[in-house]
Amino acid sequence: MTVELTIQVPDALSKDLQHLKDRLPEILERGLRELLAEAPKTIQDERTIVEVLTSRPSPEQVFALRPSPELQTRAGELLSRGKQATLSSHEAAELERYLLLEHLVRIAKANAYRHRALVE
Repeated sequence: MTVELTIQVPDALSKDLQHLKDRLPEILERGLRELLAEAPKTIQDERTIVEVLTSRPSPEQVFALRPSPELQTRAGELLSRGKQATLSSHEAAELERYLLLEHLVRIAKANAYRHRALVE
């Protein structure tokens, strides 16, 4: 399966990419692999939570989902700075990801409680 992707890049990068356009999938894959290897603990936590939620987890697995202390600390910092309106656009997007992830976990936990109540 392939997906068509449209992105906007600065002119200087566009000129560099023109010479390598036949290798763009490889470039994206290598870059992504490198970024994921360097990913801070919070991004690894996000990935783990999403993997659990998308794996058809048991109610017990859903109930066990908890953010790491690092993720809690980072989200708390961003929430605090967001209230002071001192977030960069990148940080605001990061906070939105955390809030969405928290929302999804809450929904999954509510469904797990409902499922467990029906089974008992």
